[in-house]
Amino acid sequence: MAAALPPGRAASHLSPAAGFTGTKVPGGWAWFKRNPHSFVKLEAPDDAGEMQTWTVEWGGGAQLSRDGVSRDTLKAGDHVIVSGNPGRDATEHRLRLHSIVRPSDGWKWVGVIQ
Repeated sequence: MAAALPPGRAASHLSPAAGFTGTKVPGGWAWFKRNPHSFVKLEAPDDAGEMQTWTVEWGGGAQLSRDGVSRDTLKAGDHVIVSGNPGRDATEHRLRLHSIVRPSDGWKWVGVIQ
C-alpha cells in the first residue's frame, strides 16, 4: 500500500492469525504512533479506486528502535508501499505489517512483529 499520512489515531490490535493472504497497498503516509505497538495510517485507494484510510499495525517501540526505526524515520506525506496480512474484516482496511518501503530513497523495513 502506498499512501500519504494525515493526523489521526488508532487503538485496536490485530491478531497474528488475522489472515494469511498478503495484501500490498501503495499510498501516502499519514501518521505514525508508537505506544505500545506502532501504527501507521495511510490514505490509499481500495480495489474499487475509492480512497480509504488504512490502519497498519507495526512492532512495538523497543523492537523498532532495535531495528533502527525512530519517530523521525517517516514523515507525513512520505509515499510508502506496505504489505502484510489483512484483518478479518476487509471493510476495516487493516493490515499487520510485513514490510514497508519508501521508494523515494529506497529505505525499507522487513520483519516479523514481535
